[in-house]
Amino acid sequence: MTGNRRNEDIVTDAETIIRPVTPEDLKKVAEIYAHYVTHTVITFDQTPPQLTDWRQRLTDLTARGLPFLIAELSGDVAGYAYAGQWRPKPAYRYTVENSIYLAPGLTGKGLGSALLGPLIDGCATAGFRRMVAVIADTGNPASVALHERFGFAHAGRLIEVGHKHGRSIDTILMQRPLATG
Repeated sequence: MTGNRRNEDIVTDAETIIRPVTPEDLKKVAEIYAHYVTHTVITFDQTPPQLTDWRQRLTDLTARGLPFLIAELSGDVAGYAYAGQWRPKPAYRYTVENSIYLAPGLTGKGLGSALLGPLIDGCATAGFRRMVAVIADTGNPASVALHERFGFAHAGRLIEVGHKHGRSIDTILMQRPLATG
């Protein structure tokens, strides 16, 4: 893959490249997310989005100037991250919410960090001022720890706001500034 690198690629090690997603990557992105929808309570979606939904998301994010990145490990999509509008009302226009998902079996290898840093930088460069993380409290502290390492502060907890796979789930809210102004 070394010969195919573009200027916007971020190389994190000899095998990992962080780069903008392409339409060709979306099938793998959809597969990764479908695993979490079907088998976990990490996301509150209950039906995996179709490939056409992912294409529309890419179009929408690109039109808004928001980053949608993938981690490519040894030539394969190993995870992805994007930032979307926090809420639809105009006063929220400078606030984004991040989403990071890694292929099953590839967590705990530094890919989340490799994605989150460039995602934060991309949002700050695009003029956004604050990033919010809404984390399902599954009892695994990894996502909270990742966000803390990148300067996110705890902003609150919503109790039992989700119900999936027969259990109620809290969400942890975290946030960090992106740019001043």
